[in-house]
Amino acid sequence: MRRQRPFAQVDVFSETAYLGNPVAVILDAGDLEDADMQRIARWTNLSETTFVLPPTTREADYRLRIFTPGGELPFAGHPTLGSAHAWLERGGEPKVSERVVQQCDAGLVEVRRRTELLSFEAPPTHRSGDIEEEYLGQIVDAFGIDHHQVLAHQWVDNGPGWAVVRLATAHEVLELQPDLSRIPTAMVGAIGAHAGGSEHAFELRTFAPGVGVAEDPVCGSMNAAVAQWLLRTGAVSGSYRVSQGRRLGRAGDITITADPDGTIWVGGNTNTLFHGAALMH
Repeated sequence: MRRQRPFAQVDVFSETAYLGNPVAVILDAGDLEDADMQRIARWTNLSETTFVLPPTTREADYRLRIFTPGGELPFAGHPTLGSAHAWLERGGEPKVSERVVQQCDAGLVEVRRRTELLSFEAPPTHRSGDIEEEYLGQIVDAFGIDHHQVLAHQWVDNGPGWAVVRLATAHEVLELQPDLSRIPTAMVGAIGAHAGGSEHAFELRTFAPGVGVAEDPVCGSMNAAVAQWLLRTGAVSGSYRVSQGRRLGRAGDITITADPDGTIWVGGNTNTLFHGAALMH
């Protein structure tokens, strides 16, 4: 006999419906097996599908598992916001008002509500520093650019394994046509600045062939880690906005907010566009 489980597909990081990054959220998923979750994630064929489970720690409001078509992630950004949105919309009540605490394999992640905007606290990176020359050369080769176009580069790994290169302009980032067959296990991004006076400070693109996603339309986890790098090195100061997804026909809009104590928040719009029931044995 098949059981119905609440389901929502949430558009994250765009004011315009269907132009953000969708995440499929299966609520009440406590008794699903790992193989079930992976099979469902392959079937939805989205960059991420999430499963909401009861927490195993008193501090958390719920536990979240995050799957790509190719495997499980310890943390991801837009699935965090989309899942918090779906949980709240279904009547979830956080232990502390205006503050949702998500438990995931990367630890506890705080999501705050201010007006209609949800933002997650950037988790700490557990790998930083310059990218090794050999790997950097592979990235440059795959991106089809010259080495001198890379202004800076960094490991920005907060769970998925991210690395990033910084180019001079948003135009250079948008012009990239990477050959991902040259870096089949990579989790890598490219960021470049928009001209002064633009609505957005940067353009970001994120490539994740390592988990079966050629290009992620809008990536919260990379934005979180890149923000920590840029603020730490003085490349930016204070809050700013990032555009992502243009090459995929999306209109991603990510807000980076830096609190006086140095805490970084990654926020964006969240809208449920499909909801109903997932049928499973």
